[in-house]
Amino acid sequence: MREALALAGSMLGLTTPNPTVGCVIVRRGKIVGRGATSAGGRPHGEANALAQAGSRARGATAYVSLEPCAHFGQTPPCANALALAGVARVVIGCGDPDPRVKGRGIAILKRAGVRVTMDVLRDEATRLNEGFITRVLHGRPMGILKLAMSLDGRIAAEGGDSQWISSAESRALVHRWRAECDAVMVGAGTVLADNPRLTCRIAGGRDPVRVIVDANLRTPPTVRVYRQRSTAPAIVVTTHANLARAQEKYARRGVEVIAIADEGGQIALDQLMIEFGKRGWARVLIEGGAHLAGSALRSGIVDRVAIFVAPKIVGAGLPAIEGMHSRKIRDAIQLAEFSARLVGSDWLLEGKISPRKRPRTRRPRS
Repeated sequence: MREALALAGSMLGLTTPNPTVGCVIVRRGKIVGRGATSAGGRPHGEANALAQAGSRARGATAYVSLEPCAHFGQTPPCANALALAGVARVVIGCGDPDPRVKGRGIAILKRAGVRVTMDVLRDEATRLNEGFITRVLHGRPMGILKLAMSLDGRIAAEGGDSQWISSAESRALVHRWRAECDAVMVGAGTVLADNPRLTCRIAGGRDPVRVIVDANLRTPPTVRVYRQRSTAPAIVVTTHANLARAQEKYARRGVEVIAIADEGGQIALDQLMIEFGKRGWARVLIEGGAHLAGSALRSGIVDRVAIFVAPKIVGAGLPAIEGMHSRKIRDAIQLAEFSARLVGSDWLLEGKISPRKRPRTRRPRS
């Protein structure tokens, strides 16, 4: 199962709109087939593993990271394929919540006389496809809020300089995350302050869609994120009132413009994420800045938080999060599954947003 999870993980971010699935087929103690979901979502991991195993799949055990699909799409159901191949046993990491699959893949296997073992390394398997599961259950991709800050909670010096707070190792990890996500999202302030490219700069990596939230169209068409050559598009998100002006402003750069309802001058991020869900996206990396971080947390679109804390003290500077005002400590957003590890010279603090009631907040001025 660990091998199956590793195979699935190697395709993270490449299989949208489908989940990433790894499959390992073992016969008489030897691996006879390996497979992961191909780029674009098909063929599925089970189909690739069965193709490699051939006739050796008969009587074998298949280890699959996610419940085999049970519906006809552009490919036949993987549960049927495993049964027809004569697999004797299927070991599954976690169930698939998609109503077209949930429990049905298991039922197909059992009806065919295949022994099924469930929930092997379930937590790891669930975490791997957490974005896909979030989209199925909530209609939006998983939001991952990434911040890099000093020991005293600053993301930039008083003059706006932020390069570089985090270590080279931390920045390399973020590039890997970009490759694993469907999109990276920043606010207009970050674009104006840092002029980022928002591309993935690791060997073999692929660029995510680059999303700039710019309600008031402050970012000029000449910034790097719009000029940068990339296989992934850039998208500007603005209000309905600014739609026509935005389309005209960014037309020469080929930038897509999305209009989303605004609330007090701020983009309704929950509605934006629903739009991303309709596109089949599973994971969005929210990279800041402070206003976007606060808005994302306040709107409930953040599922996981990843904060790099550098061993530096800045003093006066820009706070990591703005626009949230918890009246009491008990109103603060709580994190579960909290962990800490060293990345280069930084501490990476990670956690999952607890499903408790969100804090009462005041919306910041635009």
